[in-house]
Amino acid sequence: MSKRTTVINQILEQGTLPLFFTPSEKDTIEIAQTVYSAGVKVIEYTNRGEEALRNFKSLKKEALKSMPDLQLGIGTIKTAREADNFIGAGADFIVAPTINPEVGRAAHNADLLWIPGCMTPTEISIAQGHDADIIKIFPANILGVEFLKSIKSLFAGQKFMPTGGVNLTEENIRGWFDAGVCAVGMGSQLISNDVIKEKKYDLLKERTETVLELIKTIQKK
Repeated sequence: MSKRTTVINQILEQGTLPLFFTPSEKDTIEIAQTVYSAGVKVIEYTNRGEEALRNFKSLKKEALKSMPDLQLGIGTIKTAREADNFIGAGADFIVAPTINPEVGRAAHNADLLWIPGCMTPTEISIAQGHDADIIKIFPANILGVEFLKSIKSLFAGQKFMPTGGVNLTEENIRGWFDAGVCAVGMGSQLISNDVIKEKKYDLLKERTETVLELIKTIQKK
């Protein structure tokens, strides 16, 4: 099975994609280990600061030792150069806030999943034209569940994942799955600033376990 297919299947099974950034190398590893211990097998680290590549390399090295079945992706990739840098560092998939065909090409040439962000039907159509298996609905807090319900029939078979504003409530998560998403991206609602700053890893593990169990329940119905 190709790496691209493996990651798609893992995201579909997990039903959520946790994502985060912190400038601290130590905190980066500890946060990843915490959500991994809660049952997460796919994580997106985001390229949001000058420390991102260094931290990603350290996290990938640690993952190979202590989290061997973790699929570690990189998000907020906007240029082919960024994509190449993180692919070289061992990224298992690429997530982007926009559609840059060169980023998609770099990912696909490496047999990796590329998840571009889209906000309009036109953007979704363009992403499909560049072979996007999963499309990120972003920002989800602005577009909302009703947007996806309105346009999903135009793109039969397309896998969608909302990111930005998805919260931890059953009502919110169930609403997205009822609208037809394949997974939900979860950033600061799950890995919040207070968790990062105050190292509330017990709370993070509890939150993560709760979300994973909730999604499993929703997926079964």
